[in-house]
Amino acid sequence: MKAISDTVPRPHVPQRSEPDALLAIRDVRRAFYGLDVLRGVDLDVRAGSITGLIGPNGAGKTTLFNVVSGLVPPDAGSIRFAGRELAGASPEAISNAGLVRTFQVARGFPRLSVFQHLMLYGREQPGESLAAALFGSAESRRREAELAERAWQIARLLNLERVIDHPAQALSGGQKKLLEIGRALMAEPQLVLLDEPTAGVNPTLKAEIAHHLRALPARGITVLLIEHDMKFIGALCDPVIVMAEGRVLAQGGFEAVRADARVREAYMGVRA
Repeated sequence: MKAISDTVPRPHVPQRSEPDALLAIRDVRRAFYGLDVLRGVDLDVRAGSITGLIGPNGAGKTTLFNVVSGLVPPDAGSIRFAGRELAGASPEAISNAGLVRTFQVARGFPRLSVFQHLMLYGREQPGESLAAALFGSAESRRREAELAERAWQIARLLNLERVIDHPAQALSGGQKKLLEIGRALMAEPQLVLLDEPTAGVNPTLKAEIAHHLRALPARGITVLLIEHDMKFIGALCDPVIVMAEGRVLAQGGFEAVRADARVREAYMGVRA
């Protein structure tokens, strides 16, 4: 005879947030056409960390990014960022709160230059006001000068200064990835979600991207990134969070996670 505990689903008990958690996700769920993609995700991202989010294809990683960044509303759950509830908020509101994300495939306008791309993503654009755009003002000119200086600083930081006048379509795959990171930095984020920042990038530029990412916490920017390159994750991220089948499976240091039998099974199957 089965015990009651074997036949009745256990209620979800959200874990408590870490004291220094910048992002606290609790019991986040999302389904598409009856298929559960996120099945009660609980995780924390510690302020000042570079946290890796890994898992097999179909684990729900990018869907989680889409939900956290506001592109897709959650069906249930809590997303608290810097003490503020953001579940269901618009992408604009979430970005303005200081949480921005990049995409697997670099986005943008092919004919715009690197400089124009960076300027486009600056916060508090003076051109967003019709009056400022038509007539200008000392304040709008001051803000435009500040954004231009920030664009140059970010171009220098990411080693894009030498191609700053080049159109985006002329950049290499790695340079497009750096530009995607640069656009996110122009939004002055506290937390940036990076979706496969080194996908399709050659080893030299991959090492360069890792170098730039290591510098972000010292600039007050926390990082949560999805990546399939385990060498890259192991060299850069602490902690590492593993997702499988729409839930968090394991988390901790890279070596501990890699040694976890559940993680090996999720990636390679029961026999492995």
